[in-house]
Amino acid sequence: MAASLRRYIFCTKRFTNVSIHTHVTTRRISGSSARMGSKAPVGFIGLGNMGAFMAKNLLKQGYPLIAFDVYPESLIEIQELGASIANNPAEVAEKVDKIVTMLPSSPNVIDVYLGNTGILKNVNPGTLLIDSSTIDPAVAKQVSAAAEKKGAIMLDAPVSGGINAAREATLTFMVGGKEEEFKAAKDILDCMGKNVVNTGPVGTGQAAKICNNMMLAISMIGCSETMNLGMRLGLDPKMLASIMNTSSGRSWASEVYNPVPGVLDNVPSSNDYQGGFGTALMTKDLSLAQTAATATSTATPLGSLAHQLYRVMCNRGLGNKDFSIAFQFLKEQTEV
Repeated sequence: MAASLRRYIFCTKRFTNVSIHTHVTTRRISGSSARMGSKAPVGFIGLGNMGAFMAKNLLKQGYPLIAFDVYPESLIEIQELGASIANNPAEVAEKVDKIVTMLPSSPNVIDVYLGNTGILKNVNPGTLLIDSSTIDPAVAKQVSAAAEKKGAIMLDAPVSGGINAAREATLTFMVGGKEEEFKAAKDILDCMGKNVVNTGPVGTGQAAKICNNMMLAISMIGCSETMNLGMRLGLDPKMLASIMNTSSGRSWASEVYNPVPGVLDNVPSSNDYQGGFGTALMTKDLSLAQTAATATSTATPLGSLAHQLYRVMCNRGLGNKDFSIAFQFLKEQTEV
């Protein structure tokens, strides 16, 4: 009875604080006051190129946010839009019952969830944890098992679609978890994407994502090689892209994310390859794919070649550029 009473007092205090935060947020985001008051706050950790847009879309849909990022400058805009800022992941976990994380790699996920000031230090029983990072499936399973010991639920929900889809809330989410847990997460994920797919048990979301990104890396290299060859043959790049996109050579890389500067607006190639999905991150994902291929004795010759090419680009100092920099890299190569 005493334990139940303490829990009741704790919850009352916690949600009193949340209601104060919600009141402040509704004043700062025009047109959202009615919705803000009816939705519980969500934690969001990791406001990089993708995460920042995902968090903004949750705000637009009326979810009060408590945010954290290791880079304080990443938090300025989301705070101006009405989010509350936490000092560390543990503080986020203390204040909410749903958390979305969007982090660069497996070590970052382990630190944010299992570190000294990690989510699982203060997580409340029943909290729904949604990790949209792209990581090793084994790490997703490890973190999920640790969360389960704390009475929380962790799903792996990596995304596909790129920075424009993150901005426009049209991402595809590949969600690993039980059906009932998937349904509990879907309302939040629907605010950030248009395709939310349950891939099976925890870890299968990551499996689907690394397979998708291996295909993406291969097709980006193919598109870059083709565009480079066509331009050296005297073809206008916009005209060539138009032919490809109405013919059998059509791909996401050619149609939505063309790597040639000036062919499309609002893509990284037309912004000096800034923003988007970094070459270093693509290299990391290809490494995950190769590890999985080795573990399952799967032949992936093109995936392996793509991995090596992206590693070379990183070694040439292009790791922070968008992965479509493959075109520029290949353009500078000359057959001898």
